[in-house]
Amino acid sequence: MSERSEGTRKHSPLDSGVPAEGGHTRIHVLGGYQTDFALKAAGLYELLEEASRGALEATAVRPEEIQVAHVGNLAGELFAGQAQLGGMVASIDPAWSMLPTSRHEAACASGSMALLAAMADLEAGRYDVALVVGVELMRNVGAKEAAAHLGSAAWAGREALGANYPWPSLFAEIADAIDERYGLSHEHLARIAEINHGNALRNPLAQAREWSFPDGCFGEDDALNPIVEGRLRKYDCGRITDGAAAVVLASSRVASRGPVISGWGHRTAPMLLADKLAVRGEYLFPHLRQAALDAYGRAGIAVDDLDVIETHDCFTVTEYAALDHLGLTPPGQAWRAIEDGVIDFGGSLPVNPSGGLIGLGHPVGATGVRMLHDAARQVSGTAGETQVEGARTALTLNIGGSCTTVAAFVVTG
Repeated sequence: MSERSEGTRKHSPLDSGVPAEGGHTRIHVLGGYQTDFALKAAGLYELLEEASRGALEATAVRPEEIQVAHVGNLAGELFAGQAQLGGMVASIDPAWSMLPTSRHEAACASGSMALLAAMADLEAGRYDVALVVGVELMRNVGAKEAAAHLGSAAWAGREALGANYPWPSLFAEIADAIDERYGLSHEHLARIAEINHGNALRNPLAQAREWSFPDGCFGEDDALNPIVEGRLRKYDCGRITDGAAAVVLASSRVASRGPVISGWGHRTAPMLLADKLAVRGEYLFPHLRQAALDAYGRAGIAVDDLDVIETHDCFTVTEYAALDHLGLTPPGQAWRAIEDGVIDFGGSLPVNPSGGLIGLGHPVGATGVRMLHDAARQVSGTAGETQVEGARTALTLNIGGSCTTVAAFVVTG
């Protein structure tokens, strides 16, 4: 196992489970693995195999100790003509030839849906040890074809009509809605892009780790940072990425050490962005705010208890919208967390020290799993050059579609 693929654990974790207080089953993150997001992958199976075997090696869990597997993936059928990815996982090791598996899809939140399903399995007592792997292969087609495939997560034939790139177009609409309700300056979006790309330079697995950024490239210079759709520019946008991430989860019946998923939130809103934006309230996306409150409530914490956040930033405006919904600022005032340096790597609540989707990369089905893996690494002090000093409580926020599906996890060390 290379230094890059080091997980959160190196010794066997399945030897000393203890009953949880009140009979509640705790879910431990034993460790995990992320592929190199800068590389163009050979295929879906190769990504699944590397991530799965990497997670086993990182955790010292034997293949025969995995009792169930859950796979997150958006568009294997479109990009590779391949469905039934659970069968691919069952093909990785002879010990898995009868392993129960499931595949889950919720656009960019597919990985988080796989995590929630695995947690439910463990909490229900069906199994005690689960493998969760997220995967996406996207760089095997051209940019316009990839954009069309990803556009399937919008309502086909009813929104983003005529857009060259459906998702930049829809998130440009979100930016316009923020501007109309609260005001929005590009300088704040530019600062998010600068922070996340800067963080990626420290991450040895980041897609953008060797990129260079000329002076002024995050601003409104049409030559350095051309418009993609609406007000969103090149460096406001995440890139097409191949990759996979995997984690091994275990119930407190068989494990007593390792980071714990102490809270979670999951909400889904109507499909059309226009329907979501038609809801007028204190927050732009009330269901997103509620998912955050659900996660905090289940974990018994408040936003002030967090040490680090890994949030969805498929576009800079996505992270901008997340900041107030997560409670870093009052509604509509996300700019304050940016101007005050709160979200900087050295700030009081660093956001996306990994580089986020913009800098680290966004293989769609893998993102939710990758976020949880990085959160677990942070709170166990094994995040390497991306480590936030003293981090003990982390939050992840994963968003699918035009903020249609949202999922948040609190991870404590």
